[in-house]
Amino acid sequence: MTKKKEEIKKHTPEVVNKKSVQFLEKYINNAAPTGFEWEGQKVWLDYLKPYIDDHFIDNYGTAVGVINPKADFKVVIEAHADEISWFVNYITPEGLIYVIRNGGSDHQIAPSKRVNIHTEKGMVKAVFGWPAIHTRSGEKEETPALKNIFLDCGCTSKEEVEKLGIHVGCVITYEDEFMILNDRYYLGRALDNRIGGFMIAEVARLLKENKVKLPFGLYIVNSVQEEIGLRGAEMIAQRIKPNVAIVTDVTHDTTTPMISKITQGDLACGKGPVVSYAPAVQTNLNKLLIKTAEKNEIPFQRQASSRSTGTDTDAFAYSNGGVPSALISLPLRYMHTTVEMVHKEDVDNVIRLIYHSLLNIKNDHDFRSFK
Repeated sequence: MTKKKEEIKKHTPEVVNKKSVQFLEKYINNAAPTGFEWEGQKVWLDYLKPYIDDHFIDNYGTAVGVINPKADFKVVIEAHADEISWFVNYITPEGLIYVIRNGGSDHQIAPSKRVNIHTEKGMVKAVFGWPAIHTRSGEKEETPALKNIFLDCGCTSKEEVEKLGIHVGCVITYEDEFMILNDRYYLGRALDNRIGGFMIAEVARLLKENKVKLPFGLYIVNSVQEEIGLRGAEMIAQRIKPNVAIVTDVTHDTTTPMISKITQGDLACGKGPVVSYAPAVQTNLNKLLIKTAEKNEIPFQRQASSRSTGTDTDAFAYSNGGVPSALISLPLRYMHTTVEMVHKEDVDNVIRLIYHSLLNIKNDHDFRSFK
């Protein structure tokens, strides 16, 4: 190890520890579907509270932890809390349930998945059924589609289903749980983007444990309703009115089969955080992130996002007359499935990049493109 690397390592705070991973597992295993995020927000806030000075929750459930709440200059670090899910849409006379999407749920992965139907009476178990292969032989294969996937909760009539507390509008989430794969990847459903909420909470922890005194107010924001159009970020941006926003979300690992690097870019798990180039990404703030990564020898990748980033970055950037905003993405495999995967080293390095970038922001910063 070179002297420079030794010096950087000496001053780099501890990143993810055993207690952190225990929180991450609890947080991922807890359901937080779009529009129904409150249970997940409770878990997140309980972990965050020792590291912040204040907190609040808005009318739709976005949770915000604040450090230095009286400061005039405000910096946001943000992720989104909601996960894709389904709604009960139609119950047949025979007791089978048809669904519609809540967010970008993938109909092709649904068959044979176990799910939880959330009701006022409690959780009801069910499965996405699918005809056996034996019954399909000799016929044209029908692929899974929104019109033909259905839930079976073991009932034989609509009345029996309704007695369980199930009605049109009940939300449905997958049952799959968190695990660590090959001591290299965090794996589970809803890493998009509760892994982001985890990372910004870890930044707050490190600031507290390293007794960092920031010259501005820091707002650690876990927004709701990103999966249906960045709605939570739109609302909270108007309330906080930040001077700067650093958003973290996931992006695609494009090294797995059936993904085109020509259209999606060349990005891989294990090669570091991804910085984006897009109209919503403010040039000088992006340069600060890149210089911070280079100075602290944090590996990073680059992504071009064309018209929009498709993340909460867009909501913050175009709010309040324009807020300097930037995006740090985490490479992820198999997005919007129940086996989303992120590399442990990438998680550490996103946390490091946000942490060190905050140390480089001053409350008199001028991020204007023309000075």
